[in-house]
Amino acid sequence: MKKIISFVIIITTISCAPRQIQAQQEQSIPSLKETFKNDFLIGTAINPAQIEEKDPAAARLIPMQFNAVTPENSMKAAFIHPGWDQYNFTLADQLVEYGKKHHIKITAHTLIWHSQLPGFVRGMKNPDSLRQYFTNHITTLASRYDGKVFSWDVVNEALDDNGSLRQSIFLQQLGEDYIVEAFRLAQQAAPHTELYYNDYNIEQPKKRAGAIALIKKIKKAGVRIDGVGIQGHWRASHIPLAEIEQSILDFSALGVKVMFTELDLSVLPNPWDRDNADVSATADNSTAKDPYPNGLPDSMQTVLAKGYEDLFNLFVKHKDKISRVTFWGVNDGQSWLNNFPVRGRTNYPLLFDRAFNAKPAFYSVIATGKERTAAK
Repeated sequence: MKKIISFVIIITTISCAPRQIQAQQEQSIPSLKETFKNDFLIGTAINPAQIEEKDPAAARLIPMQFNAVTPENSMKAAFIHPGWDQYNFTLADQLVEYGKKHHIKITAHTLIWHSQLPGFVRGMKNPDSLRQYFTNHITTLASRYDGKVFSWDVVNEALDDNGSLRQSIFLQQLGEDYIVEAFRLAQQAAPHTELYYNDYNIEQPKKRAGAIALIKKIKKAGVRIDGVGIQGHWRASHIPLAEIEQSILDFSALGVKVMFTELDLSVLPNPWDRDNADVSATADNSTAKDPYPNGLPDSMQTVLAKGYEDLFNLFVKHKDKISRVTFWGVNDGQSWLNNFPVRGRTNYPLLFDRAFNAKPAFYSVIATGKERTAAK
């Protein structure tokens, strides 16, 4: 019996060793949130398993590295409001508790978006019914989590790339003032919560002009808007740094907070040769192959690291105007870019690999903060 017990102990010790080594490695790396604690919040998008802390590696890493989180999908309408009188608050309530437990600020995402709507909304033909849904949805969610979340992405991706309003169900049935009304309703229901507009490509001149006009319109109506989120879905080798810098200056001049809300840098070929984060867009696999199915080569690790270094040097330069930088996912395996725009591709756009190991890009980001501190 004694021999059997000792054998079990040995096996248990051996099997636990890799986890212990990984935990030690996680403890030994620098912290993003500590490196930039005097500059801006560092956030990440988290999925249900991470909210529920079912993955031990993620459960350790997220509170060490980040002081802000955004639910990737859990608070979108299709998930949290699946039926006319049916709400599913379970994950959102767990997210609130997660934030309390780890002293992490929560940006709730998102109240009004043309995509990921529940089926009963997509089929609506009556503007009065849609307006009732619109009002009930915003008021119910914003009031329930007022003071429990730090901020809301009130309206998401309401603009086309030319700066005009997107032809969504909300525009078509409620008219062009629906965005102002969304912020008005959110302001009434959530007086203790910051309210943001969030979109991709709004660093580009035409779409930026549309976003500026939209923010001015909201303000002119006497409605509160606290910030604008630039999503930051860019290609690692083609980051529009000049346009990003100009957008920081232009948006901050409006008196709103500027943040980068869904940051990731794709390392894969782009079938359109331009930045695009429209989730409805797809491409044929024959036009955009999967070049790195077994891992990212060193040459591309260098490209990714340089892209993040250039970006964070710019962010630090304008730290007085930027309130938050949020990565869209914790590690590469979680990224939506593995399936966009070609399903099944293998992408590597974040700072941590699929095993939660810090990549060269992580250290290039850390260096932009450390070097500045050392120079003082």
